[in-house]
Amino acid sequence: MIGFENVTHGYEHAVALRDVSLRIGDGVTTALIGPSGCGKSTLLKLVVGLVWPQRGRVSIDDRPVTPSNIESVRQRVGYVIQSGGLFPHLTARDNVTLAARYLGRESTWIDARVRTLTELVQLETDVLARHPGDLSGGQRQRVSLMRALLLDPDLLLLDEPLGALDPMVRHGLQDELRALFARLRKSVVLVTHDLAEAAFFADTIVLMREGQIAQQGAYEDLVERPSDDFVRAFLQAQRALTPAHA
Repeated sequence: MIGFENVTHGYEHAVALRDVSLRIGDGVTTALIGPSGCGKSTLLKLVVGLVWPQRGRVSIDDRPVTPSNIESVRQRVGYVIQSGGLFPHLTARDNVTLAARYLGRESTWIDARVRTLTELVQLETDVLARHPGDLSGGQRQRVSLMRALLLDPDLLLLDEPLGALDPMVRHGLQDELRALFARLRKSVVLVTHDLAEAAFFADTIVLMREGQIAQQGAYEDLVERPSDDFVRAFLQAQRALTPAHA
């Protein structure tokens, strides 16, 4: 589904990715995990053209992502940034429907899609008339997910979607999101700092360090066959966290 081939990208004061090659399969959930600044979020930004590789190639279905096709790529991708990224001056409904209205979709199609997604993410319909500042953290995340799903994308990119929530809300949404992923059968790439969360959601975990891939595989692969001292130290630092299915 997604290919990164020898990708390097740097910002003004740091190199975010160093010659990264990675293939993310169709219809599976992949978690990108690692310390802050290791390049996780940059990989997502490369997929949707928020940044461009300085070297290497990013592709979807073996077709390169380029400035000339990025608009069509973005219509295939749902993207939830950290803390949701809702526009505060728009109602929840207007946030959800923004892309569809921009593309000129018919109001009857938009209305039907909103009804479907409201039920899918288990959001009360009256919430859609409120502004983001009047919503709880869990409600904002549900609205952000609805916005990402509105155009029925092939691919979901989730950048720390639950990181700002309190533990009780986060736990409940984890269960709901995993059930939703199984129901939708879409390709999902999830960025998280939390190994337990990665193990809970993902078929494959990609552990990153300083812009490179330290190890990738199932949770059990990392735990039972760590590739080096960094992987062992990362696991040890999160030893108190136990994934639900471990």
